[in-house]
Amino acid sequence: GSLPPAARPDDIAFIQYTSGSTGNPKGVALSHANLLANIRAIGEAVRIGSGDVFVSWLPLYHDMGLISGWLASLYFGNPLVIMSPLAFLARPERWLEALHRYRGTLTAAPNFAFELCLKRLDDERLAGLDLGSVRFMANGAEPVSPDTLLRFAERLAPCGLRPEALAPVYGLAEATVGLLVPAPGAPPRIDRIDRRTFTATRRAQPVIAGEAHALAFACCGRPLPGHQVRIVDETGHEVGERIEGRLEFKGPSATRGYFRNPEETRRLFHGDWLDSGDLAYVADGEFFITGRVKDVVIRGGRNIYPHELEQAIGNLPGVRKGCVAVFGSADPHTGTERLVVLAETRERGDRGRRALAAEIRRTAVDVLGEAPDDVVLAAPHAVLKTSSGKLRRSACRELYERGLLGASPHPVWWQLARLLAATAALRLRRAAGVAGSLGYAAWVWAVFWMLAPLAWLLVVASPGGAAAWRICRVAARLFLALCGSPVSVQGARNLPAPGAPCVLVANHASYVDGIVLAAALPGHHRFVAKQELSGQFIAGSFLRRLGAAFVERFAARQGVDDVDRLCDAVKRGGSLVFFPEGTFTREEGLRPFRLGAFGVAARERVPVVPMAIRGSRSWLRDGHWFPRHGRLSVTIGEPIAPPDAAGFEAAVAMRDAARREILRHCGEPDSGLRISMPDA
Repeated sequence: GSLPPAARPDDIAFIQYTSGSTGNPKGVALSHANLLANIRAIGEAVRIGSGDVFVSWLPLYHDMGLISGWLASLYFGNPLVIMSPLAFLARPERWLEALHRYRGTLTAAPNFAFELCLKRLDDERLAGLDLGSVRFMANGAEPVSPDTLLRFAERLAPCGLRPEALAPVYGLAEATVGLLVPAPGAPPRIDRIDRRTFTATRRAQPVIAGEAHALAFACCGRPLPGHQVRIVDETGHEVGERIEGRLEFKGPSATRGYFRNPEETRRLFHGDWLDSGDLAYVADGEFFITGRVKDVVIRGGRNIYPHELEQAIGNLPGVRKGCVAVFGSADPHTGTERLVVLAETRERGDRGRRALAAEIRRTAVDVLGEAPDDVVLAAPHAVLKTSSGKLRRSACRELYERGLLGASPHPVWWQLARLLAATAALRLRRAAGVAGSLGYAAWVWAVFWMLAPLAWLLVVASPGGAAAWRICRVAARLFLALCGSPVSVQGARNLPAPGAPCVLVANHASYVDGIVLAAALPGHHRFVAKQELSGQFIAGSFLRRLGAAFVERFAARQGVDDVDRLCDAVKRGGSLVFFPEGTFTREEGLRPFRLGAFGVAARERVPVVPMAIRGSRSWLRDGHWFPRHGRLSVTIGEPIAPPDAAGFEAAVAMRDAARREILRHCGEPDSGLRISMPDA
């Protein structure tokens, strides 16, 4: 027989059509390399092994069922228990029964499936179920409802389902299937933020638990290994911590474009980054999806997020749960954007329908502080959805605007007045936000170029040592103060007395870290810098006056000599400042620590003082020269004394202890396993 054709990594494996939840479906071309990269990354993030059992009712024509379930199980060699989607829809308990019977450890479903279980299952149907084997139950709908997560965890707790098994995840066809996954073993993180601040300024300001008018979003975790995610504003620059913007991504799972659709492919790419079309913000290195760009309704200068109102209306008696679509609609004559609620109901009487519409308006006022412009009560199945149960708001909007849903608009004069007010407010707010970002960046660089040449001249002309350090510290503090980001220091009492030998270690996240430490540390300290800088006239001259020690990062023989020199410096009663990560990148995460700094401390029997820098990555990120205003802080931990173990074991023990302390305070995730490279 003939042999099958040889497939190359970049050959198209299949064309996956997007769900069409926000527009016309597009064919995403996925290569064999894309598929394998995504499967491997998901397996690493979720820690999938051959001992796992995946239970799925998801259809194999949908990416979550095909790739995450079927193909991933083939790749990792774990059993797959598969059932018909119709079997689940008819009796949702069959999904849970299969998890119980086959001791399932992994499963996944859209958010509506969890809601269907809550709606259909009573105590009698749940009796005898044991879900204690489940360790990762992915909720991959768009969006994930925090209320659903909490209620499902509470409802299934008597069946042995642990809260930490529930995992909100995020993915899209353009990234093959998965992109964001929370770490296994942690309960779902729900972020409650101030509604008014968020809708007006896009800042996700946390509020205390129980706040009546808080917005809640579920944490979808961090990017899959080998993938990068960023949040950008209208200028295309990355935003700071807890600021909403567009989510962009790149990585080995990212598609090269849409099949035979060059126009849409051009819109998809922003340089090397792909536009997800979703809005999100990042907090402590974890991502929170807030909605689709096309789904957000802008009304009177405010951003209104449909899913929250849809959920509240779906809970009303007489409304079919999960069958509510909220969207903005432009009037074809005036261009006015209306807030429209489309809700399915089986109510037929005029009196009952009027009462239900009035209740929907009251609910909207409770949730948003204002009523919708139009409420459309439709028969069952009028709200369009994708094959995976996601709302197709754009398609519902199209039906509405074509008059196929019987909507009745407000008077033209009312719409025109609101249009003028909303447009003016929105344009002013957007213009102010962009101008503010550009203005701050310009101010930072103006201050830098005003201070940097003077500070360089004074340091180079100084006797060096302590005198040069004092000049540098004053310049660093003045620079950050003028930028509106003075450094706050916690734990300064943990620093050894001036002149006492020690090794100081800090995480490295940004170009500005040296300035931050210079502003934060009293006394005279010697930075350990890479050898390449010593040959540069400006940087080398400046660092030599400060007493910096230069080390070779790559030549092993030279590295041994460098360690000897560093040990001699410590013997003479000095303190050395190391960045043990060696370098930094744009993505969040504490990188592995090299052993050089800790080898010096172990050899000379001096303490290691861990220092956690927080906020510098968002302030000025790698690869970008667009500073963002934010808070900068340094937390100085208690000195770590050398243990009684031998040199290498002592170095490893101090490295691990210092890294744990820095990880506690730097506000970033752990980016991977530690390494044991004995270079400086």
